[in-house]
Amino acid sequence: MKTRAAAVLLLLALPATASAQAVAALNPLYQMIKSNVIKSAEQMPEANYAFKPTPEVRSFGQLVGHMANANFMICATAKGEKSPGAQDFEKTTEKAALVKAVKDAFAYCDGAFQMSDASLAPMTELFGMKMSRLTVLMLNVTHDNEHYGNMVTYFRLKGMVPPSSQGG
Repeated sequence: MKTRAAAVLLLLALPATASAQAVAALNPLYQMIKSNVIKSAEQMPEANYAFKPTPEVRSFGQLVGHMANANFMICATAKGEKSPGAQDFEKTTEKAALVKAVKDAFAYCDGAFQMSDASLAPMTELFGMKMSRLTVLMLNVTHDNEHYGNMVTYFRLKGMVPPSSQGG
């Protein structure tokens, strides 16, 4: 938890004028996490979508749904728009619907990661904190990576190799 708080504080401290360099550095990281999350959603067998390592945590399917919800919400904040996420995908149980939801959410986010420097500089509010739109996108990548780490654990517990370790 301390690491997450430190990362948030670091992101909040970034000047808006650093956007050109930050977006150039952030976009490959966004593309990598997008690929890993989508491949994970596609590769996990439907029978394992209900799997929970412990009763207190989300199932794999709920995790995919949560990531779809969050991507819609966070990227809408960065874009200054109302979220197009029409439902709570964390309550969806069918693999095909969840794969589509997470793909749609990332497709929506693609536009946010192509915004101009001028569009990324203005301040907005997310989770009760004021930050630049660029910082919102950085938090999105951080959030996706955090939950991809959960996905990796689910893959390993099921004896599977996660996409980021598959090579080629």
